[in-house]
Amino acid sequence: MASITLMLVIIISLISIMAFYNTEVIKQFQFNAFQIYHRKQYYRLLTHALVHANWEHLLVNMIVLWSFGTAVEHYFQLNFGGISPYYFMALFIGSVIFSSLWSLIKQRNNFYYNAVGASGAVSAVLFAAIFFNPWEPIYFFGILPMPGIIFGVLYLYYSFYMSRKKLDNIGHDAHFLGALIGFCTPMIIRPSLFWDFVNLLFMPSGQ
Repeated sequence: MASITLMLVIIISLISIMAFYNTEVIKQFQFNAFQIYHRKQYYRLLTHALVHANWEHLLVNMIVLWSFGTAVEHYFQLNFGGISPYYFMALFIGSVIFSSLWSLIKQRNNFYYNAVGASGAVSAVLFAAIFFNPWEPIYFFGILPMPGIIFGVLYLYYSFYMSRKKLDNIGHDAHFLGALIGFCTPMIIRPSLFWDFVNLLFMPSGQ
């Protein structure tokens, strides 16, 4: 069976590339809280994940999605069997929506607030991978290996801090919320997995 992750990477990449050459696509797909809240354009809660600001934004998100999405698909298959593809899609789509809700609330009266990208869902996939294998190294900036659980804590702190400081135009709220839903989703599906995580956290394999 074809990888869902591969399918997502292809679809998002094709639509994002098309949007690079047609700004109307971005205008129609981007997250705009005012349009969603006041004009009921609810589709934007999903479509904003299909377009990206630039090549760097797209490449980083797709590399991370591909790297960890295939692993999460494997973990889901091991734990949830034949229904795992539906759970994986629920994780991805649910995190796209959930990660945008705080921005929707905060920016609902701001006509000029726009956001694009699948970063919230990518964060969810990354943190689902950390949940299933907390000590697996993650290469910070692609160079420095760091245990996933350590990276995850630092990532959450950084996202929360930058969200409060508002020093740039990056959607740190979406990163933070996406990470939370990604980490919690396996336990929502099967609460007993919490104890598997605890065992892995305090008794890494090979020890």
